[in-house]
Amino acid sequence: MAILVTGGAGYIGSHMVWCLLDAREDVVVLDRLSTGFRWAVAPEAQFYEGDIGDTELLSKIFAKHHIEAIIHFAGSVVVPESVADPLSYYENNTVKSRVLIEAAVRANVKYFVFSSTAAVYGTPANSDPVDEAAPLRPESPYGSSKLMTEVMLKDAAHAYGITYTVLRYFNVAGADVQGRTGQSTKGATHLIKVACEAALGKRHGIDVYGADYPTADGTCVRDFIHVNDLANAHLRALERMRAGGGSIVANCGYGRGFSVLEVLDRVKQTSGVDFPIRVVERRPGDAVSVVANPKAIIRELNWTPEHNDLDVIVRTSLDWEHHLGRRNSL
Repeated sequence: MAILVTGGAGYIGSHMVWCLLDAREDVVVLDRLSTGFRWAVAPEAQFYEGDIGDTELLSKIFAKHHIEAIIHFAGSVVVPESVADPLSYYENNTVKSRVLIEAAVRANVKYFVFSSTAAVYGTPANSDPVDEAAPLRPESPYGSSKLMTEVMLKDAAHAYGITYTVLRYFNVAGADVQGRTGQSTKGATHLIKVACEAALGKRHGIDVYGADYPTADGTCVRDFIHVNDLANAHLRALERMRAGGGSIVANCGYGRGFSVLEVLDRVKQTSGVDFPIRVVERRPGDAVSVVANPKAIIRELNWTPEHNDLDVIVRTSLDWEHHLGRRNSL
């Protein structure tokens, strides 16, 4: 029995592959390498370069491997880009996910774990941590495209019997604590990634998109989760479904928010570099403050985070940036 990881050469997917291999799972990776890297895939995994919308390739994979579960990361994730080019997001995130779900049903795949997002909530009506019952009001095509896939999964589960877990990520950051992989995409927009690049001189400072939000310091507030803890949540989701657990939706976060300026200050302190910060206009689609209520994931998945510390998130991110610098200089 094998686990198919789509987008397994990307940031979160590559961590998931290592997590599964550490748990002695048989792993198959499908990635078109648009933002991921072949070298980021653990060598023990079986790799296929291609698109999740390629029905012929999917048929080949399902024919060759006995796929028990799919962990689906492949997709586009930049909020402002989705506002500027919405149709590409609906194509890549929604239409192609439908192709993958249909292929999974035809191949009698038992379990499906879907990488969703807190963007499905938009800006919550109050400042309380967001639980899974909160209204779903995405403010960007990115969030809408992910929500549409959630709906497809729910309907497919009802009609065809597949069991799923939807994990709604808040802000994923950090790098593998063993130094095996990390966020490597050039031009990445993740706040901590960009700040670490600025600290190491790879960027000439960092832009803060709006400082007039209704928050304590005027900048957006986010709940940051370490990528290793997130990968472990997916493994727990798989174990729960194997044990007979039904389909669920769960938030992935720690339940504590940090503002953009707080995060940048922490990166400066950890790196010892006072890089420039420029306040510019707000970006379209950015929610004001989104913090997870993690009670469901803790209760349902028996999940205990091991890296719930912003200092650890920042330090592993900086360590990975140093690694990339050495790698690129070879």
